[in-house]
Order: sequence, then structure tokens, then C-alpha cells
Amino acid sequence: MTNTEQTTQNMTSGNSMKQIILFFLPLLWGNLFQQLYSLVDSIIVGKGISDQALAAVGATGTLNFLILGFVVGMTRGFGITFAQSFGKNDMAMLNAYIRAAKKLSITFGIAFTVVCVSLLNKMLTFLNTPEDIFDDSYRYFAVILLGIVVTVMNNLEITILQSMGDSRTPLTAMICSSLVNIMLDIIFIMAFGTGVVGAAVATVVSQFVSYLLCLKKLRTINFMSLGKDTSEIADEKNILVELMKIGLPVALMNSVTAAGTMVLQYFVNLMGSAYVAAYSACMKFASLFEQFGMSVGLSMMTFVGQNKGAGKYDRIRTGVRQGLMLSTLVNVPISLLMIFVPGSLARMLLTDNMIIGYCTDFMPIMGISFFALGWLFVYRYSVQGLGNTFIPMLSGGLEVIMRLIFGFLVGRNGFKGIAISEVSAWIGAFLMLMVTYYCLIGKRTKAIA
Repeated sequence: MTNTEQTTQNMTSGNSMKQIILFFLPLLWGNLFQQLYSLVDSIIVGKGISDQALAAVGATGTLNFLILGFVVGMTRGFGITFAQSFGKNDMAMLNAYIRAAKKLSITFGIAFTVVCVSLLNKMLTFLNTPEDIFDDSYRYFAVILLGIVVTVMNNLEITILQSMGDSRTPLTAMICSSLVNIMLDIIFIMAFGTGVVGAAVATVVSQFVSYLLCLKKLRTINFMSLGKDTSEIADEKNILVELMKIGLPVALMNSVTAAGTMVLQYFVNLMGSAYVAAYSACMKFASLFEQFGMSVGLSMMTFVGQNKGAGKYDRIRTGVRQGLMLSTLVNVPISLLMIFVPGSLARMLLTDNMIIGYCTDFMPIMGISFFALGWLFVYRYSVQGLGNTFIPMLSGGLEVIMRLIFGFLVGRNGFKGIAISEVSAWIGAFLMLMVTYYCLIGKRTKAIA
């Protein structure tokens, strides 16, 4: 068996359900481990420092999603071109795309670091971050922002591997990264008492470890020529423009979706630091649990992207149906946990009974609607895999509108109203993307006929 065969997986032939599951499982465990160090941060910060410190870290969550979501989303958009080139078996073009993507990623990473660090104080003020957690929020997120380049390059390497059907190497990298993060959390916070700054440093260092491991694996693939000049293959300027056209809508989608989350964060911040802590804990679990549905969706982006490159649209239709089935199955136990034992989940992060009580009002509402979130991911990433990143971007805008409307309409009903606003955004975006997918795949099928 060649090195290529050991490392990559062509998903354009064979048993589609088996291939999706084999790709999904390592991807899921990798994403769970990626979330693990975020959850461990919360546990150690909440238990090792205070609930107030947890609130300070949680208050930066929407900014994290807004800023890092943009640059990370851009790399995922680049992955669509990688998967389609791999599906066409055009390795020369694949290398050209990767070389250009690296330049764009570094450029955007540096630019975002400079701009966002300089505006951080104003952004936290705009979000009405409570005064008693403002300083810790600033210190924590300033360190995270200084590591943007590391974060974006790590996600680019992961995207390259996944676009070629390799979800095992990112799994190994994320496991190692999580272990490093846990170890550094304990050392910095528990042993040295560095506070929230130590948690942020641990996160950045663990991302760098993952980046190095993925880069090392890429350099062993025999058809990759990352260090070679590919300018003779295609005009690099045209490639850069093409990558921007497909990557920017994905980046904007993430940031626009984050803007909708910021709307809810704004309402929660007005309620006080106790509600901020409860909201932070609930969203930590939501972020962890959504990795199941998101992993199915990311599997579909690679599957659809490769088969789009190969022109196999009937296979795409079959794969998406199977992806919806898989998404439904994996979300059954998650919904049951959030509906029936929200208090037990909240106690893993919090100690204050009043704050835990707020969580028991919030999580069951999310649990009932978690299936819609899973289906949203399947359709969103399938549409992106087909090469359409504009409509998914608009779906992010719809999420903002839904959160804003329901935030005003039902947000006055307290913390439960915030939960209803959140799930309304999932349902609205899911319906929009479902219609878009069937319109796109229907046109492709008729064109072939």
C-alpha cells in the first residue's frame, strides 16, 4: 500500500454510508477533544478560581465566535476547492490551491490580530460586559487574540487533511492538543495561580501542538509539494481571487451567525453576572453537544465536495439522505440529556444553586430543538460542498434576524425567552438551507439528464 492510500480516502466510489461513518467517527472524536479543552478550561476556571472568573471567560464567547469564526470559516471555505480538486484527481491544482490558501490565512491572521487587540476594550464595552468581570474578560481574550495566526493555521492544516478524506490524523492531533491543554491548565491555574490568563495561554499552546502534528503528516504525503513553486500550473492571482470568492462567504457566515449570538449575549449581560455564568455554562454544553451534528455535516462537505468534483450527483443525493439519518440518531441521547438531567450537567461547571436553577430552565428548550440544529449542519455543509457558499452566508443573516426578533418578542420573558430566541434561529436557518439544497441538487440532476 502506498503512502497516499494510507493517508487519504477517495469517497467517490464504494459503500457511501460506510465511508461517511468511517470518516465521521474520527472527525467526531477530534471535534469532541477540541471542545474538551474548552470545557476543561471552564471546569478549572470555575472550580479553581471562581464562578465570576467563569463568567469572565464566558463573556468573551461571542467575540471569540465572531473573530476566530471568521478566519477559521475562511479556511473551511478553502477546503471546498481542496475536496473538489481531490475528487477530480487533479493533484497539481490541489497544491496550487493549498499554497495560495496558506498565504491568505497568514495575511488575514496577522491583520485580525492587530485590529482586534487594539479594539478589544471598545468591543467588551459595547457588549455591556459587567464591570465585576470586565478586567478578567479583557486579559483572557487579549491572549487568545495574540494567538490568532496559530489558530487559523492549525485549522487550515486540519481542513487540508479532511478534504482528502483523512480524519484520523486531525483526531490524533486534537487528542494530543487536548492533553497538553489540560496539563497546562493544571500547571498555570492550580499550581502557579495565573488566573484566566493561564487558561488562555494553555489554549494557544495546545493549538500550536496540533498544528505541528498536522503539518508533519502533510509533508509525508507523496503527491503534496507544499514547498514547491506551483506558479507554472495556474496564475496565482486568479487562484487567490477564486479562494476569496468561495472562502469569504463562509467566513462571513460564521461572523454573521456570531453577530446573532452577540445579540443574545447583549440581553444576557443586561441581566447580570449570575445569568452570564448560567448562559456561559449552557452554551459550553451546547457547543460540546453540537459537535455530533457538526461532525456529520463536515463529513458531508468532504463527501459532497469530492463527488461534486467527480460529477456524481446521484451519489450525493444518496449520501445526504444517509447523513440526515446519521444526524438524527446521534442527537437522540443528547436531547434526552438536556431535557431530563440539565441540573446534573450544570453542576459539572457551577457551584451556585441559583445559577444552576437558571440552567435547568434553559437547557431543556435547546434539547427539544437539537434535531433541527443537526439537520441544519447537514444541509449547510452539503450546499457548501456543491460550491455554493453564498446561500449559507445568507442563512447566517437569517439567524441574526431570528435572534433579534425573538429576543425582543420573548426575551422579556426572562432566561427562557433567551433559549427560545436561540432555537428559533436554528429552525429558520435549517428550513432555508433544506430548500436551497433540494433546488440545487434538482437542477444538477436535470442538467445531467
